[in-house]
Amino acid sequence: MPFFSVLLALLSDRDQFIKEIYDGVKINTKIVGLLICSSIFLAIYGGLIGAISSWMQIISSAAKLPFLFLITLAICLPALYFFNVYFGSKTTLSQYAAILLCAVTITSTLLFGFAPVTLFFLITADNYSFFLLLNVAIFTLTGVIGVYFLYQVLLPKTEAIIADKDLAIDDTAIDKNRKIRISILKFWLGLYAFVGSQMAWTLRPFFGSFGSKFDIFRPREGNFYLAVWNALKSLFFT
Repeated sequence: MPFFSVLLALLSDRDQFIKEIYDGVKINTKIVGLLICSSIFLAIYGGLIGAISSWMQIISSAAKLPFLFLITLAICLPALYFFNVYFGSKTTLSQYAAILLCAVTITSTLLFGFAPVTLFFLITADNYSFFLLLNVAIFTLTGVIGVYFLYQVLLPKTEAIIADKDLAIDDTAIDKNRKIRISILKFWLGLYAFVGSQMAWTLRPFFGSFGSKFDIFRPREGNFYLAVWNALKSLFFT
């Protein structure tokens, strides 16, 4: 299928793929291909983690996991774009969207790669807390890789800043501009991670739980970090 060729192009030659995005080569085609591939992989993994509960949870989690990643992207994209435009970037909104979708696609592909491991423990382990913490670890690892990819790709280069300004400026001004944009990028990456974890908590349950009735959403109480701590206590201290 054509959209899988976009995925293969990203995985086989990441640097060239990103260069084409910055050069404006087939941006819309790349966005559609990345969107479809990441949604398919996330839906598969979402259905897999929902299988610990019921068939209704499988369907719900398969729909909610792609939505989680894409709505997080949509919430955080404007801040990234407008801050960088204000400090001189000439990168367009569609180019930023394509780059963020690259990160989501890389994360979703890694999750898909972990699917056999998750399936194995789904079949062989009957401890809900263990399964929950296993997936927290998997999501954390794949998410960190996705965020690190974004940091590498979005890190402003000195020569890019000069090209953006399109005029002669001294080294001090260039260095100051670059430091500001790097600080913005670090802040934004932290914001992206925080919004993602909070959105995951808002959209829960993804796993369901043994013996409880099916819920599409649960009341907004507690937080993600408290839930992880409770799972740790249940696994190791009870």
